[in-house]
Amino acid sequence: MPNLYSDDRLRLAARLYYIDGLGQNEVAKFVKVSQAKVSRLLALARERGIVRITVADYEPRHTELEAQIRSRFGLGTVVVIKTVEGFTNTELRKAVGHFAADALNALIKPGDVVAIAGGRTIHELVHHLPEVRNKALTVVQAMGSVDSNVSAFDAQEVGRVVAQRLGGSFLALNAPAYIPEKRTRDTLLKLPQVRAVHDHLGRAQVAIVGVGTLENSVFVERGTLSPENIQELRDAGAVGEVCGRFFDKNGEECETDWRDQVMSAEAAQLRKIPQTIGVVSGNDRTAAISAAIRGRLINGLIIDETGAMTLLATPLPPARRKAK
Repeated sequence: MPNLYSDDRLRLAARLYYIDGLGQNEVAKFVKVSQAKVSRLLALARERGIVRITVADYEPRHTELEAQIRSRFGLGTVVVIKTVEGFTNTELRKAVGHFAADALNALIKPGDVVAIAGGRTIHELVHHLPEVRNKALTVVQAMGSVDSNVSAFDAQEVGRVVAQRLGGSFLALNAPAYIPEKRTRDTLLKLPQVRAVHDHLGRAQVAIVGVGTLENSVFVERGTLSPENIQELRDAGAVGEVCGRFFDKNGEECETDWRDQVMSAEAAQLRKIPQTIGVVSGNDRTAAISAAIRGRLINGLIIDETGAMTLLATPLPPARRKAK
């Protein structure tokens, strides 16, 4: 009795199905088995190496858009991830996180001090970093806790993930992100534990930050910003936010009470970091991204294809006049 699962029979089934394009019903007639057994034959052909399936390499990055953004905005690092039409915001974040992680890992060198803020897209990104655990990084929380309910998207949580996956220590900024009185904020900044973290932020080689807006900010979402704060920032021309620092269309921090009540990396510190990478998904933050670049709050960008196209389609604001 012939062996039903002989290599020769498996080769026949594989040839008919994969090369000749026959359906499983037709393959069953040629091989003299039931149609139900054809799937088993094909699976065995793969297991024994008779069938080796290869997939043409997929390039997840849109290199043409990357080049256009680098040229137009004068950025160094730009990563644009291709997306499928109709993606939800959640799907956009997952795509950026999955496909941009290798590029971020390549940016971070052994021994670097890495400042990190929170955010949903950053959360997806850091969870896809490779588990190399040998970079000996110092990962520094770039913004205090938004509130007492720490979520997986907050800076202290994503920072720990980076330190764990790439290897190194994590310095937590054990203070609220918002403190109602400037005097109390200044007192906390003098504490040795807080001062040490703040000083490390000034020595960072890489920063990973989100770019928010006044309408789409973790501070609004979680009720940290009062209606009075929101109105004051709106009156001051706020168009975006990085690390809790709200800024106007020129990327200059808005001069409001909020400015002196935030515990986070300062705008001047962000401008001195060699690589400050804004991580964004979606197309609702174009004005904020443009202003953050203009004010040198970020000098690199990781973004999805839809957001990149919207950013390029937006006219640049007129250049600022130089002070006499």
